[in-house]
Amino acid sequence: MSGSLAAAWPRTPDRPGPGPMPEGVLRALDVTVGRRVSSLLAGDFRSHGLGTGSELAQVREYVPGDDVRLIDWNVTARTTVPHVRVHVAERVLTTWLVLDASPSMGFGTAERRKFDVAEGVALAIGHVATRHGNALGVFAFGPQGERVVPPAQGRAGLVSLLLALRMQPEPRGLGPGLGEVLRRANRLAGRGRLMVVVSDFRGQRDWDGPLLELCGRHEVIAVEIRDPREQELPDVGELWLVDPETGRHLRVDTGNRRLRERFAAAAAAEREEVAAAIRRAGARHVVLSTQGDWLRPLALGLRQEGVVR
Repeated sequence: MSGSLAAAWPRTPDRPGPGPMPEGVLRALDVTVGRRVSSLLAGDFRSHGLGTGSELAQVREYVPGDDVRLIDWNVTARTTVPHVRVHVAERVLTTWLVLDASPSMGFGTAERRKFDVAEGVALAIGHVATRHGNALGVFAFGPQGERVVPPAQGRAGLVSLLLALRMQPEPRGLGPGLGEVLRRANRLAGRGRLMVVVSDFRGQRDWDGPLLELCGRHEVIAVEIRDPREQELPDVGELWLVDPETGRHLRVDTGNRRLRERFAAAAAAEREEVAAAIRRAGARHVVLSTQGDWLRPLALGLRQEGVVR
């Protein structure tokens, strides 16, 4: 599976793709996400709906604590003893993948671009989320607009994901903000889903409130992707820096040690603010890098409760 996913379309030096996706690590991710799915379906995660399926399993006597809305009044009338209807638990979970294809996701100075890592995360999550009859929906966004792929099960869900991944970051342009996209995804998804938001969480900070609202209705995994050069400047003399979101140019002298230190401190503080906002919202936060392996940190990050890697 990993080989076929990684070779879904031609790669170029500018778009190297996510790199190797070993079967063993995918299996570990399968187990990790599978546990999250099982907990959602089995009730460890308190659903906002009734939590019942459509297939009737049995009718039994009412016990204190049962939902009175489940009382079977016909059986109760015949037996003169309150009875409730028990349904087979719903066994299909829909996972929604919110994928950021904004210009900043096209940045990369290490082994790959941030969007290459996002692509790998999408493929890995899609591989796991479409197993056992579960469904996957995709909400991709960038300067080209939005691409919404309705949830589909199994192979159809993976094919839909590959089509959504054709939306690549453009060098310039403004699209919908992450906050606006999260609001739309929240309205679209309904309730009680597994939501995976893959972004670098850069640009306009309009997503704090929408992320909080999203976490109030769903279990949310926020996958943040970083590049090493966003956190610290190398000593390479004068550089022209360009903000891919706005097109603004700035000349800096990277030979200045104090400048490099101030840049690193400000970048670290800004990323801590992002992490704090994600924690406050109640999402699980996983940080990945364009440098080195990203798949193992993804599996490990999802395994650890409430820990930011």
